[in-house]
Amino acid sequence: MLVPQGEFELQRNPRDDNLQAWDAADEFLLNHLADIQVLSQHGRLLILNDAFGALAVALADHLVYSWNDSFLAQQALRNNLLANGYPVDQVRTNSGIDFPSVDVDCVLIKIPKTLALLEHQLYALRTILHHDTHIFAAGMARNIHNSTLELFESIIGPTTTTRAFKKSRLVLVERDHSINEGQSPYPDSYELVVDRLYRIRNHASLFSRDRLDPGSRLLLEHMPQDPRFRHIVDLGCGNGVLGLVAAALNPAASLLFSDESFMAIASAEANFRDAFAQAREAEFMVGDCLRGVPDASQDLVLINPPFHQQYSVGDAIAWRMFKDARRVLAAGGELRIVANRHLGYHAKLKKLFGNCETVTADSKFVILASIKN
Repeated sequence: MLVPQGEFELQRNPRDDNLQAWDAADEFLLNHLADIQVLSQHGRLLILNDAFGALAVALADHLVYSWNDSFLAQQALRNNLLANGYPVDQVRTNSGIDFPSVDVDCVLIKIPKTLALLEHQLYALRTILHHDTHIFAAGMARNIHNSTLELFESIIGPTTTTRAFKKSRLVLVERDHSINEGQSPYPDSYELVVDRLYRIRNHASLFSRDRLDPGSRLLLEHMPQDPRFRHIVDLGCGNGVLGLVAAALNPAASLLFSDESFMAIASAEANFRDAFAQAREAEFMVGDCLRGVPDASQDLVLINPPFHQQYSVGDAIAWRMFKDARRVLAAGGELRIVANRHLGYHAKLKKLFGNCETVTADSKFVILASIKN
């Protein structure tokens, strides 16, 4: 990436040499900051939703805080800092869902895919902005809607949008300190009845936050139940609904909930403790798939795999999840997934496991199972 701040080597995580680790909105924002020279040497800078660390690496000579709900994004930032000659702790990153409790002089926001996440972030920002804080948001023009601008204006203050640059735009935001009403409505919740009534709480970044998605519902209807399942993983757990029902149907099992989203793990832990209090054993892990989980240690892995990362569609993350699931499964252990039929995951699972059974399917989704021999 070549910008006024320098030339930087950047990689995505997972690595994909066919896709670059920055977009035109990153370039536009960095060019704009260089033009207006708003950043002081000692000012505090907060960057939100920096997908692979392009903004933080380019501005790493400043005092930078980077908040991201994605562990993979944080991992990419660390890798890209090292690749460009910086120590991994050059940029301060979050280890949970809370923002840093410091006043900041400048805020850079990459507009997230989830409007609820942006809403939550804007409310959180109000507690750390002072009268002279500069606020800039950036995104591809196709992803900046009237509803996006209305959120900024109702929570923070007036906005101005720039002309397009390589199909990206900036949103320049002015803090109106008379606007202080309201607070983040997240986490929110819904009721789910399966084997019993559950209250499912969801933080702002979660997929299908206001209701159970149809793919997960199909998998819940075909959740395996077997006394030999003593160690069960809900991988890419989101709010943990798959693991909750698996725990109820397999009462002797311990559970591991894993996701790369800090907000997902916070949601899953709250939902599990609400359902079982301290009566059941469970572990909650923010990380890169199942890295750190011992080989051949699990009996059942459940996955509703994502087929996108930010705005990019692909199966790189799903493939990593499948490979890690196979590694941690004991002999005779089962991987069970739900996926859109058109993705053709049965071929990947058969190649990886040597077998793949179609448990059930409807017009859109398929439930697949593979056994580790």
